[in-house]
Amino acid sequence: MNSWNYEVFWKEMLNQIKNSISKEEFSMWFNNISYCSSEENTIVLSVPSNFFMDQIKQRYLPLIKETIGELSGDKINVSFTVAKKDIKEETNKQKISQTEEIKKHPDLREDYSFKNFVVGENNSFAANAALAISNNPGKSYNPFLIYGGVGLGKTHLLQAIGHAVHKNFAGKKKIVFVTAEDFTNEFVSYIKKLKPDAFKNKYRSQDLLLIDDIHFFQNTDRIQEELFHTFNALYGAKKQMVFTCDRPVSELKNITDRMKSRFEMGLKVELNPPAFETRLAILKNKVESLNISISDDILELIAQNITSNVRDMEAALTKLVAYAELVNKKITKEIAQQQLIDVFTTTKPGGISIDIIQKKVAEYFNLSHVDLRGRKRTKAIAFPRQIGMYIARELTEYSTTEIGSDFGDRDHTTVIYAIQKIEGSLKSDPTMEAIINNIIRAVKEHSSK
Repeated sequence: MNSWNYEVFWKEMLNQIKNSISKEEFSMWFNNISYCSSEENTIVLSVPSNFFMDQIKQRYLPLIKETIGELSGDKINVSFTVAKKDIKEETNKQKISQTEEIKKHPDLREDYSFKNFVVGENNSFAANAALAISNNPGKSYNPFLIYGGVGLGKTHLLQAIGHAVHKNFAGKKKIVFVTAEDFTNEFVSYIKKLKPDAFKNKYRSQDLLLIDDIHFFQNTDRIQEELFHTFNALYGAKKQMVFTCDRPVSELKNITDRMKSRFEMGLKVELNPPAFETRLAILKNKVESLNISISDDILELIAQNITSNVRDMEAALTKLVAYAELVNKKITKEIAQQQLIDVFTTTKPGGISIDIIQKKVAEYFNLSHVDLRGRKRTKAIAFPRQIGMYIARELTEYSTTEIGSDFGDRDHTTVIYAIQKIEGSLKSDPTMEAIINNIIRAVKEHSSK
């Protein structure tokens, strides 16, 4: 044994951290780290994947280094190594895939696979987590919650996990994909037939439970009760669960606290609207899958004008393809602009008014929207007012002069100052982005009604 064996400090560090974080959090992250070896002033830890290593570094590395340093009395560096997969196990998997024909899973859409999921900056975290889960379901990131606006790929990613698990384990895993609405309707049907145990047995015996759109469970006390017990049964058996939602769980209404805590106890990842490069890549991927020919300049036109979500882009592409087939014409850029002018108009945030923004900002901060237009300059009002000005500039075409006018006849320089101040806060205050995103989401939801 050399003089740099830090294993005893690692074990004691685990005991200390175990008492400082939740049981679920410790199980998710630290149970998957193993002591590997020690070098001079360095402890080497083994982790299951590069993705897992990045998450540990981001979440816990300062805590690990500080605790081990305090225990050892030295400044200890922490190094990671990714554990190699069992070659024999991988070979057996390959043999199974070669000798057995795996039937398609009846619940899953064939096109919703990882192969067809375009990864960009907006979704790379979620995609990497989904891949990690599909390789080791129930071992890490359980449950996994994907949330974000409509048409951003939540259902696609959810089903891609199902496809990958089905394939990786040669169809041996029991997998069910269900929307929250269908889960609810099915439960009611079983109750009417006086067969509640059959429903319980179906869902509590799964290896992978995929539920889409859990926001549908709002105001469904009986269903939440059933889901709570199903969740506990699966979690206790180390079976994987993945959920999607159109907003953070904290924003759901009439969901019990214990159900909220279950949804949030694992890994939560938000999907954001894709950037231009990702939107273009999605369109090119779609064109290739449909085996059709549309020039890049037309795809760029769509990607530039539709920034809302993937679903709107695909709808525009479908419209062009249908037009070309029906009139037997080759699509030109001029024809595309003509045919999609209504789509381009409706997907832009032109329906958002400053009045709506003011009302949603006021609701968020528990103020009257009249306060935002008034002359009061107290911090309780000035700060929300600055946020309102910033969001108005982000979501509308109004000039700073027009925005200032709607916020109590303020000068345009006041608006510019407010925007700059919020931009500065976004860089320095990690909570600011969440505040802005929550209000923007509420504004867009109101405007889309």
